[in-house]
Amino acid sequence: MTSMPPSRHASARFALAIAALGLLAAQPALARKSDRQQEMHVAAKNFDGFQKPNSVSTLTGNVVISQGTLKATGAQAKVYFDADSQISRVVITGNPAHLEQLDDSGNLVLGDAATLDYDNLKGIAVLSGNASVTQKGRGDARGDRLTYNTETSEMTGESGGDGLVHMTFKPKTPPPAAPAPATSSPAPQGHP
Repeated sequence: MTSMPPSRHASARFALAIAALGLLAAQPALARKSDRQQEMHVAAKNFDGFQKPNSVSTLTGNVVISQGTLKATGAQAKVYFDADSQISRVVITGNPAHLEQLDDSGNLVLGDAATLDYDNLKGIAVLSGNASVTQKGRGDARGDRLTYNTETSEMTGESGGDGLVHMTFKPKTPPPAAPAPATSSPAPQGHP
């Protein structure tokens, strides 16, 4: 781990917090709006880097990034800074890299892939290597590569293995039927 003066440690934590914010936009279902207002927590066994132009900072060993209901985990995370020292990209790898969050409707969303790559400048999230995204109650998508545009909500998928991207769409559960009104039967009438 690269040693930094105390003031640089605070700068590095701030930079990593900003980097992890990019993960929130990776999927609108993964982007609970209130999570952006929560504190961010970043943990790993090792950290190497700092926020400077055109640099890469690396977290390794049991990487966990959490903010509100968002939790991203992996073996390694790389944070890329552009010429203005702004986060341009965040890449998490693992076996698998994992993302989970409650959406704005309270449904759990899970994403797994060998690599989770978020381009902060273009708003594009790419899950590659045995990728899957599952939203409880709504369905799932699986393929070798799933790409999501956070600006347009367009998702594309590719698959090599069997050559197919697999998706499941669950129907909406109909509301429970209202109970039938009780009917009274007419009283028997006597004959004269």
